[in-house]
This record gives sequence, C-alpha cells and structure tokens, in this order.
Amino acid sequence: MLTKWCRAFQGLPEEVPHARHFVASLLADRGPVNDAVLVVSELATNALRHTVSGSDGGRFFVIVGLGDDVVRIEVVDQGGELVPHLCHATDREEGGRGLRLIAAVAKNWGYTVWRDGRSVWAELARASA
Repeated sequence: MLTKWCRAFQGLPEEVPHARHFVASLLADRGPVNDAVLVVSELATNALRHTVSGSDGGRFFVIVGLGDDVVRIEVVDQGGELVPHLCHATDREEGGRGLRLIAAVAKNWGYTVWRDGRSVWAELARASA
C-alpha cells in the first residue's frame, strides 16, 4: 500500500522548482531524493512544454506515493496531442533526453491517457529505511 501526497501547481516554468522542492521535502530521509527530484523535474517540464498545462491558465499536479520498497512520482497534466515516448536525441539537440533519463533511474515508468488529461509516472526503488 502506498501513502500518497498530492499538490497542484500553476502551469508556469517557475513552478517546476517548487515541484522539485515538494518532492525533496517529502522524501528527505525516506527515499531516493536525487532520482525523485530528477523525475519530477523532467515530467513537470514535459507537462509544460508538450501539453495544455503549459498554456495560459494551465496547471499540473504532482503525486508522490511512498511504499515499503517503492517511491512513485506521478505528474498529471491537462493532455496534449502526443503521447510520451522515448526520443533519439543527437549530441547537438538540447532536448529529447528526459524520458531516457527517467528510464535509466526508474524501475518502471509509463503513462495513462484520459479524455481531459494524462498521468505520467515513474517508480523508483526505495532503499530500506
């Protein structure tokens, strides 16, 4: 069973550091803080860049789930035209590596699409407390 926390954020780039702080403060002494902060940073940034959440008046939600052996980081956005997918980025491209970074640190990751939005999540192994 996961214990969950959720917080809403405005769809503005300056909210991404607040999302990182939210996750870091919840996981201090409880989980893989650095990996969780990386995950929420990438997912929140993607929500702003690639979904309606980054539009005027948009918003996104961060959900942190804490279980005995897993930490689940989830970002719920307002949806967009494309689904999350791994990109092949060249050395010259500035973006396109976020989901690859997440895949490298996570046990698993995925997404769920709804009519009015979607959820993108990653599960991280939690070291024994």
